[in-house]
Amino acid sequence: MAESTETPVAVFAVVLAGGTGKRMGGPVPKQLLEVRGKPVLGHTLEAFEAAPEVDRILVVMAEGYGDQARRIANEAGVTKLADVIGGGASRSDSSLAALSWIGSHVAPGEDCKVLLHDAARMLVTGEIIAEVAGALDECDAVTVAVPASDTVIEVHGDSGMETIAAVPDRSRLRRVQTPQGFRFSVIRAAYAAAEAEPGFTATDDCSVVLRFLPQVPVRVVPGDERNLKVTEPTDLAVAEALLER
Repeated sequence: MAESTETPVAVFAVVLAGGTGKRMGGPVPKQLLEVRGKPVLGHTLEAFEAAPEVDRILVVMAEGYGDQARRIANEAGVTKLADVIGGGASRSDSSLAALSWIGSHVAPGEDCKVLLHDAARMLVTGEIIAEVAGALDECDAVTVAVPASDTVIEVHGDSGMETIAAVPDRSRLRRVQTPQGFRFSVIRAAYAAAEAEPGFTATDDCSVVLRFLPQVPVRVVPGDERNLKVTEPTDLAVAEALLER
């Protein structure tokens, strides 16, 4: 368990924008698409720039789009930008690239807080960022989540021939959002262990801690339904409507 200290701990916000957004079907990555005259990435960067808890922002961008990311950050008035680096072939690879960068920019033995956030969650609120950063004063890993509103079923069988295997208790189910926050020493150790397992991939970072550091509890803090992930074309329309409100 992380112990609180009077010495301020640096907070790195990692904006993961390494994907190409194939499901969006556009000519450029979805984080470059505009919503109300501003790229998705621009909205996301503004949220972390405005968060007083965040000291530095690292952008992990899809290969070949680094210059656009820097331009967007400049147009958004981002003063906390530490760097823009290339992403990997998977979410795990992009997170690893970010952790490697942070490891080379902190003093040996120095710990910090790392907030890993999907660039496509452009409506993240200052309250959520503050909750995650604050929770890391008392724990080593934390995720944002909202209650599952639909009944979720587990199935077995092949596609087209599936049957229900189980119906989990909905009251215990949550839908995970980002940012997910960690003490740097913890998330680095989890990924180091994961690298020793060939073929391992993860769609989020808390699952890496859960799998390889099971002794580390992952706290859950409340999310917000507005903190949606722009994945499909209809999500852009929803995000625009929410911004108008």
